[in-house]
Amino acid sequence: MTRKPPAGAPSELAWFKSSYSSGTDGESCVEIATTPGAIHVRDSKHTEGPRLALSPSAWGVFLPYAAK
Repeated sequence: MTRKPPAGAPSELAWFKSSYSSGTDGESCVEIATTPGAIHVRDSKHTEGPRLALSPSAWGVFLPYAAK
């Protein structure tokens, strides 16, 4: 029996890099992927490492602080 991951599982997410990410080595990047119920955040250097999954309302609270 083969189990198919549910839609929106981390392996199926479409990740993109934040336009605010930078660094002298060009590798200091934050990536996000969106699903209807969550905004997923990861470090692009550690794609299989820890990830955050925030509700849309929590993401909305976070954004003004991240842009400072």
